[in-house]
Amino acid sequence: MREKNLHQSSKKTNLGAAKLTNTLPPKVLSLPSQIDPTNSIDSKDLITIAHIVRPQGLKGEVVASLQTDFPERFAKLESVFLLFPNGKTQKSTLENHWLHKNRIVLKFPNINDRNEAETLRDVIVKIPASALVALPEEHYYEFDLIGCQVITNTGIELGLVQELMYTGPAPLLVIKNTKEYLIPLAEDICYEIDIKQKKILVNPPKGLLDL
Repeated sequence: MREKNLHQSSKKTNLGAAKLTNTLPPKVLSLPSQIDPTNSIDSKDLITIAHIVRPQGLKGEVVASLQTDFPERFAKLESVFLLFPNGKTQKSTLENHWLHKNRIVLKFPNINDRNEAETLRDVIVKIPASALVALPEEHYYEFDLIGCQVITNTGIELGLVQELMYTGPAPLLVIKNTKEYLIPLAEDICYEIDIKQKKILVNPPKGLLDL
């Protein structure tokens, strides 16, 4: 789950063909001894805010891609949870950070050279769900929408939202049942979204469900 903020578009959306792609599983790495092994938490209770992609420089810093729409939150973080490719989740403080070319550079305690930083490659940086930024009305987190039952205004259950696809001005809800549907997250189509009940009511324009 990522801390991605989605706004329900008020614009009408034209659908184009889109292709789903698969991602390769991350490489399994050993857990670095410099990270505190005593503070663990179930990763299901955590939200992704960054993905470490490689070491940066020679002093232990790492470059991470941002998985949050609120990069300013790093200045207020006292600690984060690190999810390693081998499935281990460990808590660590954050020594320093700065933005760099649409990414973020992170420095963790006791990671002081490039070899030590290499042990953090492909690690996911997470925070507890309780630390999420509160969103304004008609804004949703991606994980709030995934798993919602989508029902048409005529009572037809299309299926559950499996993921979101980003190909145009409005995100597409990817719904899979006996058939796959792509429904734009737009006000004129998704006219009622109930996160607590995990339900989305849609008024699909003519021909949308036949694509």
